[in-house]
Order: sequence, then C-alpha cells, then structure tokens
Amino acid sequence: MTGRPYVLLSCAMSIDGYIDDATAERLLLSNDADLDRIDAVRAAADAIMVGAATVRRDDPRLLVRSERRQAERVARGLPPSPVKVTVTASGDLDPTARFFTMGDGPKLVYCPSGVAEKTREQVGAVATVVEAGEPVTPHAVLADLAGRGVGRLMVEGGGTLHCQFLTAGVADELHLVVAPFFVGDRRAPRFVGDGRFPWHPGRRARVVEVRQIGDVVLTRYALSDRCEPDR
Repeated sequence: MTGRPYVLLSCAMSIDGYIDDATAERLLLSNDADLDRIDAVRAAADAIMVGAATVRRDDPRLLVRSERRQAERVARGLPPSPVKVTVTASGDLDPTARFFTMGDGPKLVYCPSGVAEKTREQVGAVATVVEAGEPVTPHAVLADLAGRGVGRLMVEGGGTLHCQFLTAGVADELHLVVAPFFVGDRRAPRFVGDGRFPWHPGRRARVVEVRQIGDVVLTRYALSDRCEPDR
C-alpha cells in the first residue's frame, strides 16, 4: 500500500508471552513510568485502535491522560485525544462502554458488511460505523483511515488484532514490554497466535532500542523501512 498510515503496535506481556490471565480481573503488566511512556506515544498518534474483544473485556478509555499533552495537542489544532478505532466481526458492542462515552473525539467502528445493520443498531448513535468488506482486513481499514486524514495509527491490541496486522505485513514498529513474572496458564490469551509472519529466522526484525523502565523492559523493533527509531 502507498500512503497508508504509519502503524505502531504496542503490547505488554509476561515473561512467558501472555497478555492477560484467565481470571475476570484485568492483569496489570506495566507500571506507572511505562504507562506514562504509553501516554506520550498515544499523544503522538492520530488514531488509536483496539479490537472489539478488548473493548468488551477491558473497557478502556483510550484517552491521553496528561493534561499537558492534551494542551499541546490542542495548541497544534488537534483534539485532546486521538480518534478511537475498533474492529468487530459480530457487531456485539455496548454503547455504554467507555470507548464510546469518554472523550469528545470521533469513534470509528469497522465491521463486515453482513453485520453492518446490527452494528449500527448497537452503536450507530455514538460512533461512525464503517462497512469494510468480508472479512475486514487491515489493508481495508488502513485505506479508509488514510482517507480520513490519519497519518499515524497506534494499535494497542488485543492479540488477534496484533496478529492480523503483523501477518498482513503492514506494521512499521513494535513496542514490546515484558513484565517480570509468569502467567503459566494456557487458557490465557497470548501476544499473538499462529500465522505466517514476514519476520522469521531468515528475515529478522531490527532492534532499535532496549530500555529498562522500572521493573519492566521495553524493546522497540523496526518492522519496515519506514520505522522512526529516534521518534
């Protein structure tokens, strides 16, 4: 694709590669210092994307938290927080979720044509519902986002969405944080599932930064020639 948004994937996982545990409570994998770093990455994005399962399970706000960063965005003529984006295969979304109710910026919901009517009935009053083909692909979503002026997209998961962007070869950068503990439960979700990835023993991703942040470690990988290692 030419002219697609710059795509940055962000994920935190346990030492054994899990992004959550199998309980109903959300597992905290990061720390305050790293959450502040993530807030800065969000503030630099035009849009933030999560999968519908993440909206249902974690009920994220997906807002820039720092008032200073919000003010800096406004001074540049931007809304305080980036556009919120989610993708659903089923259309099962709760319009009272914080994804929809918090923040004044646009919310976009991409869905297959077959569930577009259902999705509009569910969340059409609080978001813009976009039919994106059967099935919805990262290429289709990125093409539509580019047409809406999105130049930089931050994808925060979950694992299915990360896997789709990685296997499609449309990710430019990966921020992977490792927390200092194990989950050890195969019922829990992992960072990514099975797939054919462009990076393998014969084509390794390039490491552009490794940094300790308190008790977690951040590794930044360049996944394309477009990666901005100094940003």
